Amino acid sequence: MTPLEHDQLVRALLPSVLEAGAIEMHYYRSGVAIERKADASPVTAADREAEAVLLVALARIAPGVPVIAEEAADRGAVPPIADTFFLVDPLDGTREFINRRDEFTVNVALVRDGKPVFGIVFAPALGDLCVTLGRDRAGHAHIAAPSSAVAAAVDFADIRTRPPDHSALVAVASLSHGAAEADRFLAPYQVSQRRNAGSSLKFCLLARGEADIYPRIGPTMEWDTAAGHAVLAAAGGSVTELDGTPFVYGKAVKGFLNPGFVAWGTPEPFFPTA
Repeated sequence: MTPLEHDQLVRALLPSVLEAGAIEMHYYRSGVAIERKADASPVTAADREAEAVLLVALARIAPGVPVIAEEAADRGAVPPIADTFFLVDPLDGTREFINRRDEFTVNVALVRDGKPVFGIVFAPALGDLCVTLGRDRAGHAHIAAPSSAVAAAVDFADIRTRPPDHSALVAVASLSHGAAEADRFLAPYQVSQRRNAGSSLKFCLLARGEADIYPRIGPTMEWDTAAGHAVLAAAGGSVTELDGTPFVYGKAVKGFLNPGFVAWGTPEPFFPTA
């Protein structure tokens, strides 16, 4: 995928991503009924309506490319995947959304040969938008009010990860999941600051050079991580399994369930020395 193709995909998808964000902000302000899926995780009309907008857009922009989307998958609508497919999480951080915390996101990713090569992460309540602009280029923009009408005017600033200071690392942890397990993983490191964040914004903190490491020990789904992973990789970081092996996508036989992972602000892991 060339930088031009990345840019074309960003520009083609951005109106619908912003429309999805606007739908979520409507419900965020007015309130919405909370339902429970079979696995007891929460879901709302905001999740479903935002996903419908994104699925229509992807069918128009990339006809024939399979899309694995969270709410469709929950209904059993999972198309066979090929080497190239999209992953969509229309509202990542539903718990944050329900509890009126601003750190929820719209996530869209493109996977090729097991790797996320394109991603958009949009946090509508914060106005933060992070995208892949090329194989080794990621960008950030701030959008005051999400609307498909403002998509053409969005201007991106390049973002990059930072060299870690191994004597004073900044670690990122989830707001809602697995704090104790993450603490145990981080115990051998010299961590001077821990930042909590919801949804895929944790990947964006690393991509923007604001943190160095993010371990996630508990389960996630591929649509939770692929867009943030793509942005982080384009900005100079990486994601691996807990032992440093490559973190891959397309695990259809496992229901697209992820193992534990670590997001790094470097191209390769930096495990502590004995």
